[in-house]
Amino acid sequence: MYDILTIGRSSLDLYANDIGAAFADIRSFGAFVGGCPTNISVGIQRLGLRAALLTAVGEDPVGEFLLKFLKNEGVATQFVAHKPGHRTSAVVLGIEPPDRFPLIFYRDNCADIELTIDDVLAAPIAESRAVLISGTGLSKEPSRSATRYAAEKAKANGTVVYLDLDFRADQWHDPRVFGVVIRSVLPQIDIAIGTEEEIKAASLRSLSQLTIAHSQISNPDIEGDIAAAIDTLLKGGLKALIVKRGIEGADIHLANGARMHAEPFPVEVYNTLGAGDAFASGFIYGNLNGWSWEKSARFGNATGAIVVTRHGCANFMPTLPEVEAFVAERGGL
Repeated sequence: MYDILTIGRSSLDLYANDIGAAFADIRSFGAFVGGCPTNISVGIQRLGLRAALLTAVGEDPVGEFLLKFLKNEGVATQFVAHKPGHRTSAVVLGIEPPDRFPLIFYRDNCADIELTIDDVLAAPIAESRAVLISGTGLSKEPSRSATRYAAEKAKANGTVVYLDLDFRADQWHDPRVFGVVIRSVLPQIDIAIGTEEEIKAASLRSLSQLTIAHSQISNPDIEGDIAAAIDTLLKGGLKALIVKRGIEGADIHLANGARMHAEPFPVEVYNTLGAGDAFASGFIYGNLNGWSWEKSARFGNATGAIVVTRHGCANFMPTLPEVEAFVAERGGL
């Protein structure tokens, strides 16, 4: 029934309209939709596949805002849970190109972290070709157990399981726990996607290696050999690990030791927020269509490159004709 079921974070994203302004000088914000699995569901739906979303919203107007947008996009929302007494999540973001994009999460008492095993049981895992989970969904209970159960159920069903590492250090009571939890779920994962920083954070085996207080970091510069980090995750049970490298493109590392590189599509950066989710949408689209690893990652580079030229995340995911035109103008995949 569905090509993919994405599970986890959703939010109202308030993006600064004052491009280049320091955060304290922002005068207005645009209201959009965000959250890693939510963005990916919209991205995949716009490319022409069928996406369903399992997240949770509060009984509030913000939840209504999210659901209206998703329904208009064609994403299946009937599995979205409502959590009375909890709020739909929100994020506030500044845009200071080329390399400053401050963001603040408002996830106290948020609804999507209240996903339960019962919510997973009501979701269409057996009716989906693939399932995607994300790191933030593993950050707290009861969502942690629900997300792990979803991965176990999908794996047992022969469904392809993707993991977006989605490391947000301030969403974990201790950022070192991120690695412990991620490594424990790897046997249920087929393909993981992340940045070098996320992969290093996920691979740490010595808790003393990550000592920066989580309240002081969003994307920590974790010391360590990226090659060793990649090897650690692959040995955890993955078939493939996709490394997002921004302006340098993407690398594909397979469990058999093979490595491939997908060249980037250079563009002028307007806003990097959402680019990783756009990459994941494009890569998964190619992978589910049976494309080669390189072609799938190259397509992901294209979808990511398009989004960095735009204002936000889910609302600005490209359609298939847009990606095809973008790629054709630049010599193809």
